[in-house]
Amino acid sequence: MMTVSDLPRRYHEDTGIVFSSMYPGCIAETALFREKRQWFRKLFPVFMKYVTGGYVGEEEAGERLAQVIDDPQCNKSGVYWSWNGGAQTVGRWSPDGKPRGAGGSGGEIFENQQSDAVKDIETAKKMWELSKKAVGLTDKEMYKGGKLER
Repeated sequence: MMTVSDLPRRYHEDTGIVFSSMYPGCIAETALFREKRQWFRKLFPVFMKYVTGGYVGEEEAGERLAQVIDDPQCNKSGVYWSWNGGAQTVGRWSPDGKPRGAGGSGGEIFENQQSDAVKDIETAKKMWELSKKAVGLTDKEMYKGGKLER
């Protein structure tokens, strides 16, 4: 998130590219948890669905990604997008018998708050330089105002 949050500062004005990050919700039934113990892989989705209400299926997570890409309200660079209360509350059962809250399925998109650590510009600059070094990029290979220098 720190790098994505730093991209607008570096490139948005020159390129017009919109850079943002998102929290699609807890997609508990994917290969993301393949290294966890079997009991965890079996119980975690149930816990997220029926205790916290934070569960989001793969299809809905994909729809949320598509929304961030295509929805005109998401045309703002540097935003951390979330849905349904920002996963900052404990899930609750609603009158219709479905779990709600905690960033689960449904809800409206909104601009979430990034942590102070993510917004720390000096740390972001260090992360940028370390990342460039880790992948072997030089300053000449970085985008410079409309052209890639080599």
